[in-house]
Amino acid sequence: MSDRPAEKPKSPGADLTLQQIEEIVTRAPFHKWLGLKVIAVHDDGIELKATWREEWVVNIERRYTHGGILATLIDLGADWAMVRKTGRGVPTIDMRVDYHAVAMPGDLTIKGKVIRMGGQFSVAEASIYDAQGKLLASGRGTYFTAPPPPPKA
Repeated sequence: MSDRPAEKPKSPGADLTLQQIEEIVTRAPFHKWLGLKVIAVHDDGIELKATWREEWVVNIERRYTHGGILATLIDLGADWAMVRKTGRGVPTIDMRVDYHAVAMPGDLTIKGKVIRMGGQFSVAEASIYDAQGKLLASGRGTYFTAPPPPPKA
């Protein structure tokens, strides 16, 4: 018998590299439109960059970004943190977003982190920062992470 504690089995997606996740992310036209890039992957999360677009502006005079864009990025940051654990995209069951500051023109950094992996439902959170590191929005989501059913014969 070993004195070391038994290692936890790796999650199916735990070995995905940054490049593999980037390939998955950039397949979707919507992700391309958002200018999503994978900056870093960690055991419990991911860091993404979204390239700012003029179409995000909701108020022409003040030039701030629509909150729906920020909510989308929160969802994607949390969801893609789950990809690191599951190896596949997972549907959002529930999500909440808190807005902390106005997002002005400029690229955004999204940091997603898995909080709890469950058998059917899992929880992740994400935060969005501007180029100066100011927190703009944060949120938490519940995701359906049950393994997919086996293929029908």
